[in-house]
Formats: sequence, C-alpha cells, structure tokens
Amino acid sequence: MDVTWLDSNSWLLTLGGQRILVDPWLVGELVFGQQSWLFKGEHPQSRPLPEAIDLILLSQGIEDHAHPPTLAALDRSIPVVGSPSAAKVAEKLGYSQVTALGHGETFALGEVTIKAVPGTPMGPLLVENGYILRDRSTSTSVFYEPHGFHRAELKQEGPVDVLITPVVDLALPLVGPIIRGQKGALELVEWLQPQVVLPTADAGAVTYSGVLLNWLKVVGNPQSLQTAIAQKGLTTQVLSPAVGQAIALNLAPRQPAAA
Repeated sequence: MDVTWLDSNSWLLTLGGQRILVDPWLVGELVFGQQSWLFKGEHPQSRPLPEAIDLILLSQGIEDHAHPPTLAALDRSIPVVGSPSAAKVAEKLGYSQVTALGHGETFALGEVTIKAVPGTPMGPLLVENGYILRDRSTSTSVFYEPHGFHRAELKQEGPVDVLITPVVDLALPLVGPIIRGQKGALELVEWLQPQVVLPTADAGAVTYSGVLLNWLKVVGNPQSLQTAIAQKGLTTQVLSPAVGQAIALNLAPRQPAAA
C-alpha cells in the first residue's frame, strides 16, 4: 500500500492496484461561500494533477472536501464515490459516474471495497461520511474520516491497519469542536488497533488567512498523540508524511484470531 499526502485533507491512496484520490483540493483557493475575508486557503505553488486516477472519493460536500475548482480541473469521466451531499457537487460539475453512499453501504472497485460509515455532523439533519477501504486480496484496510467524529459501532469494523484521521483539536468559541483530534484519534487507536496513524486536516505547505483564524483554538500534535498511545501500552506508530512524497507502508500481516 502506497499513500501520498497532498496537503490538508487530500490524499492519493494506492490500494489493491487502484489509485484513489481522496478529498482533493489541489488547485485554486479554498474559500467557503465566497467569503475570502473570513477564511482563505492558498497553495504556495501549483502542483500537477495526479494521473491515472481510478476513483475520486469524497467524504463531505463542503468546499474543503469537494473542492469545486479542483473537481472542475480533473477528468470528469473518473468515477466518483461520495456522501450524498458530495455526490451532488460532482453531479453539478458534470461527472458522468457518480455514486452516493449512505451509511452502511459499500462500493466495489476491483479488489477494493469501500464502506461508508457515519462521520462528521453538519447540523442537526446531516451526518457526513467516513470510509473503510479494504483490499480483499491482502486484507489490508484503511479508515478515513477528516474531522475526528465517529460512533461506537465503528468498533465492530476492527482491526484496521491504517488510520487517516486528524490528531489536533480545532475549536471555535460558542460553536465547540470543529475537528476532534487528540481524543478522537486515541479512541480510534484503542478501538481499531491500527499499525499506523497518518495525520490529516493539518497544513503542510498551504497557508491560511482571514479573520476566522483569530478565533480558532488549536491543541495537540503528532508527538503528543504518540506519547498518549505509548502510555496505553500500544504499539501504533504515528507518521508525519511530507507533502507530495509517496510512502510505501510495509504492513505486517494480521495474526488470525484465537479460537
């Protein structure tokens, strides 16, 4: 399994011979509701779009996960799987093969199965998606959810080899946590017994501006999570990949469960 962090929440996963592009923001600015004075993200330099993509996987319908300028720049014949709100974004942009996954539903891509699980609450009536990806030929598995929100029924999906999850807490006054990193990541490690944690939702090379930054409270880092994992007597490794550099994850085969 190869993984490449493309900054923020964007990942390129090679699993089961499939190249899966996750929540891509690769070109243009990141702005919510055209309010750049409130918040704006920028890449310091443009990067080439990944080639030979077999699937685009979208966890949420908001701009930092279903980024319209990036989706408009990609080949719209690439199949898209997303939460129902993300699928609507892809459909409006003219993608020809779009699958909306509800919680508990699965999608097959060659030897890879993708299962949608409950993710981030976006108001009282909408809960976005997390995903469990499994390579049926090797039993390698990945869990991805970009805001650190998950439900107790996720325990039933373990063990999972790789977690892609935030490791910092991000909160706004009066609103509460936007990203649930430290506690959420440690909880996932205990539930799913991964070999590796890959932090997401952080800034690598991208820069942010806007008045919203004055209100955000950030707590935690990969090192503090690694310390908390060790204090639990667990062996999971927290890696900090560099932007744009592929990592080959040499995962140990799982031992069969005792009878």
